[in-house]
Order: sequence, then C-alpha cells, then structure tokens
Amino acid sequence: MSATEEMSKALKATTPGFCDMPSTIVRASIVQASTVYNDTPKTIEKAGEYIAKAASNGAQLVVFPEGYIGGYPRGYRFGIGVGVHNEAGRDCFRKYHASALVVPGPEVDQLAEMARKNKVYLVMGAMEKDGYTLYCTALFFSSEGRFLGKHRKVMPTSLERCIWGYGDGSTIPVYDTPLGKLGAAICWENRMPLLRTSLYGKGIELYCAPTADGSTEWQSSMMHIALEGGCFVLGACQFCLRKDFPDHADYLFTDWYDDQHQEAIVSQGGSVIISPLGKILAGPNFESEGLITADLDLGDIARAKLYFDVVGHYSRPDIFNLTVNESQNKPVTFASKSVKAENDSEPKDK
Repeated sequence: MSATEEMSKALKATTPGFCDMPSTIVRASIVQASTVYNDTPKTIEKAGEYIAKAASNGAQLVVFPEGYIGGYPRGYRFGIGVGVHNEAGRDCFRKYHASALVVPGPEVDQLAEMARKNKVYLVMGAMEKDGYTLYCTALFFSSEGRFLGKHRKVMPTSLERCIWGYGDGSTIPVYDTPLGKLGAAICWENRMPLLRTSLYGKGIELYCAPTADGSTEWQSSMMHIALEGGCFVLGACQFCLRKDFPDHADYLFTDWYDDQHQEAIVSQGGSVIISPLGKILAGPNFESEGLITADLDLGDIARAKLYFDVVGHYSRPDIFNLTVNESQNKPVTFASKSVKAENDSEPKDK
C-alpha cells in the first residue's frame, strides 16, 4: 500500500464520513446538428426532436450550437465589399432577418415549453432581432419552462461585425441552478481572457461554448478553459453539409475536403465535453449530426480547485483586478418630465 493510500485509510478511520460524501452527477447532452435554413419553424421542430431524444436518455442539460435558430451564415457575403451596395445582398439580409427571433416572443415561448415538457435545462444558440439589428445570442431556459435570460455575443468575429450588433455587459449572466452555475460564451469570445474571467468571477461551473469553429485547434481552447476555470466545458458546434444551405451564387464556402459537391462537409462539428480535470468525457465528433452525452461528476470541480482556483487562492487581486461594466448601453435614452394637465372644468381667474 502506498503512503497516499495509507494516509487516506487513516483519515477515513479517524474522520467519520471523510471522502465518503457522494458527488452530484449531472447528465448533459450537446446537440450537434444543422439549422434548417430560412425555415425557423422547421428548425424549432428539429430542435424539439433532439431535446426529446436527449431527455429520453436521461439528459438534464441540453446545449445547442451558435446560431442554431436563424442559422450561422457560413459563406454568406450579403453582397458586401468596401464601397459596394448590392441589391441581392440586401435581399439575402431580409431573409436572414426574417429567420431571427424576437426575445422574448412566441418562439421563445415554444422553446420554454419544450424545456418544461422534457424537464431539461436548455441553452439555445439563436439569432435575435431587436428592431432591425441582429445579435448572436444564447438563450437560457429552466426545466420548469421558465425563460431565464440571454447572453448576447459581445464581439462578433471578422465579417460577422457587418451583420451583427455587439452585446454589452448587461447580458453576461451566470445562473445558479440546481444542476450548477450555468453560463455561456459564444465562439471566439472564448479567446477573450477578460470575458472568461468575468464568468469565473461569477462562479461558473457549467461553461457552455456554442460555436461555429469546427477546427481541431478549437479543441485546445476548450481544454484550456476547463483547466483554467476549473469547470465543465460543453463546446457545441453545428455539423453541416453543403446541401443544408440555400443555393446562392454569392455564397463562399470553405470545404474541409477537396471534392466540392452537395455532400461535402461545410461545418465539421467537433462538439466536445471536458471535465475540470482536463478529461475528455464525450466527443469530439467530426463525423455526423447527433448527440454528444456525458455524466458530469460535480465533485470534480472541487478536486480541480484544490490546486488552482483562478479567481480564488490562485489570484493576486493586490496586483491584478478586473472591473466589468454591467450597465445596459442604449443608443437613445428619452428623458421626459411629467407636465400636469390643466383641468378645464375649473374656473380660471380673469
């Protein structure tokens, strides 16, 4: 028997219940699937089928990829070029805008009902429209069918900045749920150290990372976040074929294979679940649509943070600290003063 085993045995003998406390296990599923482009009702219907399938397998948390409802516009150019205004691009944006959700709204109510019916916590990637500006958003729902709130992507990447607005600090939530503290960062936001730190500061335990990045390099980011944050990371990406997208001459795809045909892979998925100890629990799946499911032992969070707690005992607030502006930033604020109306029935002095 090793010295470590002997010490553990001695502690168990002298400390009632030491190391015998059961851990909480949470079953989580990622849905790796393609949007039904330009058809939000069918996309939501497809989501419902996957949610029900995950729930029937015991899932308590279900996570969808970035922009699942409304669609991640991979390859879309919207006729955009410096100094160029393109009528076909404008009409493409009209269709894309029409596929987005108003939050809250009837489609959000549908998703809430799916969460309630299947008794799951749900994180849904969606395109949100606020007037005529679009936001890449993650929507959160409780297993009781309550819409908890949303996270808007704070920094769109590359050409995304031409078609999406920027989220602000008012939508960087972490929800304290019976499953654990739940939050999300979307795609390359996960490369932003200060954004990650804000989530760590809120105690995130179930770190959802809806993404459109299906690269093998992305796996390194997911592994790093799990180890850095001492949290479970659920990286959710769509798996899409060329035939899943509308046919349009202006679309520019980067195929993962040389044979460019309707069955060519356009987004190769790579959804993965990683523990706070850096263990890959499920995935990555680079081959097909489907569910990526794992049982999460929440005791692993404490086990990981024995040695490294990024915003706790392994921080130096006397040297480094972060201030997060959580105020909502609006382009227009109306400040009006109330004016008491005159009562015409009362006699007036002459």
